[in-house]
Amino acid sequence: MASMAQPAASFSGPTDGADRASLTTWVAVIAGMIGAFMSILNIQITNASLLDIEGGIGTGADNGAWISTSYLIGEIVVIPLTGYLSRVFSFGRYMIASTFFFAVFSMACAFAHNLGEMIAMRGLQGFAGGVLIPMAFTMVVTKLPKTQQPIGLALFAIAVTFAPAIGPTIGGYLTENYGWQKIFFINTIPSAIMIVALALTLEKEKMQLGLLREGDWAGIFTMAIGLSSLQTMLEEGNKDDWFGSPFIVKLAVTAVVFLTAFVWIELVVKKPLVDLRLLKNRNFGIGTIANMLVGFALFGTVYVLPQYLGQVQGYNSEQIGYVLAWTGLPQLLIIPFVPMLMKRFDVRYIAIVGIALFAASCFMNTQMSLDYSGDQLFVPDIVRAVGQALVLTPLTAIATAGIAPKDAANASGLFNMLRNLAGAVGTASLATIITKREQFHSNIIGQSVNVYRDNVRQRIDEMTNYFMAHGVSDIATAKHQAIVALGQVVKRQSLIMGFSDTFAVIGVMLSIAAVSLLFARKAKAGAGAAAH
Repeated sequence: MASMAQPAASFSGPTDGADRASLTTWVAVIAGMIGAFMSILNIQITNASLLDIEGGIGTGADNGAWISTSYLIGEIVVIPLTGYLSRVFSFGRYMIASTFFFAVFSMACAFAHNLGEMIAMRGLQGFAGGVLIPMAFTMVVTKLPKTQQPIGLALFAIAVTFAPAIGPTIGGYLTENYGWQKIFFINTIPSAIMIVALALTLEKEKMQLGLLREGDWAGIFTMAIGLSSLQTMLEEGNKDDWFGSPFIVKLAVTAVVFLTAFVWIELVVKKPLVDLRLLKNRNFGIGTIANMLVGFALFGTVYVLPQYLGQVQGYNSEQIGYVLAWTGLPQLLIIPFVPMLMKRFDVRYIAIVGIALFAASCFMNTQMSLDYSGDQLFVPDIVRAVGQALVLTPLTAIATAGIAPKDAANASGLFNMLRNLAGAVGTASLATIITKREQFHSNIIGQSVNVYRDNVRQRIDEMTNYFMAHGVSDIATAKHQAIVALGQVVKRQSLIMGFSDTFAVIGVMLSIAAVSLLFARKAKAGAGAAAH
């Protein structure tokens, strides 16, 4: 079946028999990787700095998460459109224009005066930047010979796993030292370099505006409405008590109706926006499922860790960034060696080992206590870094085995959209789990902490005496402060236990991903055509 998302003509693949790409090709590919890195970086770069940004634009913590969510919505919607639009406007022209607008909308975020302006600019930034992720991968699988594709995939893996890990570190450092506005200028110089490099290396092509008449507009419309409603529901659900809110119910119904219509349209239309039949390919289907579960964990851990360090340990944005850096920096040393491992070992087992290490790092965080902070997170962060470094490149090789070059852009868009969507679902789900488990543990602990127990009364008396010795003259006031302080201890301990349970959930999801890869067929290191 023909697809709207075939690669551009100038990316028909390397010359048959060629085993090395030219310098010009590598310049184009590396420029594409910079774009993918910056695009993924910007999903998480605001996470450690949300409190500062919220204060700067005059909004509360309940709405601040939209600063990240609006960007992610833009990315999720545009990724499946990328292959089609790159044919309409030509690959090079569309990629250069997207890079330009990505930088422009990024800088515009720094001048936002209120939440509405920030959401609009972040959404447009995500819509422009999301293009750079699948196009970077399409360049790897259509420009590089198969013998060098593992190197290109390793570079892409750095973008996918290192960028979200290091994003809060960069954002936190810039916020603490130069102000939150500087976060949004970080894309300017890399984007300028990209535009120059791509303009000099990408082949010139004519636009095919006639393809606009052939567009799967029904699919585009239903997908955009369905995904936007789903993402909004996920973002607002925890705050509005999920289906206890009529607004959330309406969003859920809208998402189900439009996404169901989207799936039906894609299965019957002659030229689908997204060829869902690719999922029937055994390795691509299994690889996509594993990729979604990894995306759930990847985005989830980058969300949960800053929340824990900020809420429980009182870390500022720069301190949070330093802790998360130990998840990102080691990957720069490990990922370049992954293609070598893929030549020596079954790529399925490399991916399984990587996922298992990632899962182990999460299970290591299931016994957290009041003094569990940066130093105690060092070893789990290192284990997580090693695991993440071993996952993406082999997982891509597994998923792309058997995918034809003509389906590269389509498979890339589908693979990326589902990973990011799973990440969004994961973030929303984990936020709910933290809240619900905190409430659960608070109720359990609260049953034991009552004034009828001798040890509780003794603790209150000790704390009352403490407050009396530190300036509180009235015993009733001191006792009240003692009870409030004890309640805060209970709340903090319950919150810690809630975070511990959340890491356990992430570990279980990764364990399922590792097991699923056992059912994939063996794939060669350089096999396949598309995926990320």
